[in-house]
Amino acid sequence: MARESRTGGPLGWYFRTSLFTRILLGLVLGAAVGIALSHFPGGAEAFVSRGQFFGDVFIRLLRMIVVPVVFFSLITGTASITPSLIGRTGGKTFLYYFATSAIAVAIGLAVALLFRPGEGMDVVGVAGAKGELAQPPPFGQVVLNVIPTNPFESLASGDILPIIFFALAVGIGLSALRDSKNETLARQANVFYDFCAAAAEIVYRMVGGVMQYAPIGVFFLIATVFARQGSQAIGPLAYVALTFYVGLLLHLVIGYGGLLTLFGLNFVKFLRGAREPMVAAFVTRSSSGTLPLTVRASEERLGVPRTIGSFVLPIGATVNMDGTAIYIMVCAVFIGFATGMPLDGGQMLTLAATAVLAAIGTAGVPGAGALMLIMALESVGLKVAAGSAVAATYALVLGIDTLLDMGRSCMNVTGDIAGVAIVAKSEKMLDLSKWK
Repeated sequence: MARESRTGGPLGWYFRTSLFTRILLGLVLGAAVGIALSHFPGGAEAFVSRGQFFGDVFIRLLRMIVVPVVFFSLITGTASITPSLIGRTGGKTFLYYFATSAIAVAIGLAVALLFRPGEGMDVVGVAGAKGELAQPPPFGQVVLNVIPTNPFESLASGDILPIIFFALAVGIGLSALRDSKNETLARQANVFYDFCAAAAEIVYRMVGGVMQYAPIGVFFLIATVFARQGSQAIGPLAYVALTFYVGLLLHLVIGYGGLLTLFGLNFVKFLRGAREPMVAAFVTRSSSGTLPLTVRASEERLGVPRTIGSFVLPIGATVNMDGTAIYIMVCAVFIGFATGMPLDGGQMLTLAATAVLAAIGTAGVPGAGALMLIMALESVGLKVAAGSAVAATYALVLGIDTLLDMGRSCMNVTGDIAGVAIVAKSEKMLDLSKWK
């Protein structure tokens, strides 16, 4: 009955159509309306003054759920790891995930600086002003700022890096208590874990709800940008998508291919064994939702024992988001160039650190990477404030985010499968007959 009420009525066609189709339709219609209005300056300004509200609603909804997504995802992901299992295998797993995240960030930054997407684009906000770029503090101060003096103040103000640090600390402490021999402490810890897990699921549902409004928000945001920029904004969007996919391809070959070869595993055999979950992740845009397929492919096609796969893969679905790291680096550099505020060396270091942490804190659900991009932008002083040039350029990225999300989800799942194969091989538990 609930499903019928959702898909029936005057808006039944809206909910029956896939989100990908609706967002794409919002992008195309918004661009068409915006380009048409750009030839009538009076009409364009009237549309912008009235339609900007609907785009700003979407921006505010996204900002509303950034902190809860990061906070509860990290706590539940970290606390789900039993300390007794975090020995040699756990150490190798996390070393692999951090190493590949660092490689992804380096590749993302390299292709962004090589291709320089957005350079010369000169996007402006509603008021026709770029706004002021906050001056980043020295790098040593950035490191200190990661450690919150008052975590609740950080939560209230949306200071993401301290929130990530605090959530990781809470998750580690909660994991230790859940494994405690004191039954009272273990029971209390499990109650708190269940609360956080339920809160995380609620937030994921909220993300899904917000994304139902995405096509409408995208339409007005894109139309507003194109009303000012005209058709000249199409080329930069295609260019940033090309830059991003070049980064993904390089990471697939150099990052995963190089590591697999280093451990004596055939890269082509790996791609054949992993193709089913890779395609599923590309289509569904969810690394968490693809987890059952990932486990099955790892066991049946790549010879990973269940004892290794059941430990490594669920962690990877939570903390291994290399595609998101590349996405953040490319899109942040694009937004910096497009708004006439290119990032300097200090900001790039901050962005790199944020991207690695964001890759850990990104929920494995469709559209979560777009939320992490807001976090990364604000960590380097590019505030996604309603009506600003940064928000306008972010809207352009959001218009093609579904296309980008497909690629980054596929890369995230690919990294999980490569990681579990490498860990199993290092533990001499991999069935090598599957690789012949």
